[in-house]
Amino acid sequence: MFRGVNAINLDTKGRMIMPMRYRAELQSEAKGQLVVTIDAEEKCLLLYPLPVWEEIEEKIGNLPSFNQVTRRIQRLLIGHATELEVDGNGRLLLPQLLREYASINKHVMLVGQGKKFEIWDKKVWTDGRDKWLTNGLNGLETLPTELQSLSL
Repeated sequence: MFRGVNAINLDTKGRMIMPMRYRAELQSEAKGQLVVTIDAEEKCLLLYPLPVWEEIEEKIGNLPSFNQVTRRIQRLLIGHATELEVDGNGRLLLPQLLREYASINKHVMLVGQGKKFEIWDKKVWTDGRDKWLTNGLNGLETLPTELQSLSL
């Protein structure tokens, strides 16, 4: 499980160094092979170990293509999916097109989300986090029943 928030700087080529604490798990689980794609709801990128992504890709690919919503999801998520490999120095090259989509410049936040990571521009992340904390759950739809019984 990937968890935690990590501030990372991109180099001039758009590479980020994967924090050391994740490298062993990514190597054993995915042999350093990852997939990055866009988040269709937020201006961030989603980073998956290849085996996890392959399961998701199969499910998305099996959705009915005549449904406009599922077709849009297929186009966005699968269409932007790019395979990456962690190099010998623990770096990943984030594609320019995806960096532009997420407004990613030099400073990024790598946010663990269980089986995947989110990659955010630091300012976009900070502004969003502050808004989420200020608003709390106001304005959101009713909590899913699975969350209503959860105690933290």
